[in-house]
Amino acid sequence: MSEAYFPVGPGLGLEESFLSLDDILMSQEKLPVRAETSLPRLGFVLGQGTGTGDAMTEGSKLEIPLWLAKGLHDSKRRIISVELPKIYKGAWRTVLSADANVVDLHKMGPYYYGFGSQLLNFDNPENPEIAQTILQTFISRFRHVMDSSQNAYNEDTSALVARLDELERALFQAGQKGLNDFQSWEKGQASQITASSLVQNYGKRKFTEVDG
Repeated sequence: MSEAYFPVGPGLGLEESFLSLDDILMSQEKLPVRAETSLPRLGFVLGQGTGTGDAMTEGSKLEIPLWLAKGLHDSKRRIISVELPKIYKGAWRTVLSADANVVDLHKMGPYYYGFGSQLLNFDNPENPEIAQTILQTFISRFRHVMDSSQNAYNEDTSALVARLDELERALFQAGQKGLNDFQSWEKGQASQITASSLVQNYGKRKFTEVDG
C-alpha cells in the first residue's frame, strides 16, 4: 500500500523548495524586467519577436516568471534588471506600515511573503526596506489571522480568508484545526491519547538495559 502524501510547506527565505507545490506556483508569478543587453534568439521565446531567430533587443521591457528572472539575473554581466512589482514599492510600503490589516494581500499577490523574499535575490538598493516591510506586515497581521481562526467554529470562513496571502491561509487552517481538535476533546469526542512511538521505544530500551 502506498503511503499518504504529506504536503511540503513553502521554503521561507531566499531559496524556494521545489518539493513544495506552493513554491512551484509562486515561482510562476510574473516579474517586470528590462533587458540590459541584446539576447539573441530569445525574442520569440519571450514574446518579443515573430520568428525563432529574433533577438530580444536592449531596453525591451516585459514580464517573465520569477524562476526565469532568477536564471537570467547576473549582477556582473547585467543581462536583465528587475523592476519592483507595485505592492513592494515605496507607496505601498507606506500603506502597509500604516495599517497592514486593511490591505487585501491575496488580490495584490497571493504569495506576498514568499515572492517578496525572493525579490531579495536581486540587487536592489531598496532591499533592506522591502525586507523590513515584509517582516512588519507579517507581525502586524499574524494576531488578527490567528484570532479570526480561533473565533470561527462551525461557520463559513470564506470571507475571513479571502484577503489573506497563501501563507496566512495556511496559518489560519492550522488555527482552525487546533480549535476543532480542542472542541472535540472538550466534548469527549477525541481519540484515545497514546504515547508516541519515540517515547515507547525509549521505554523499551531502558527496560532492556535494566534486564541486562
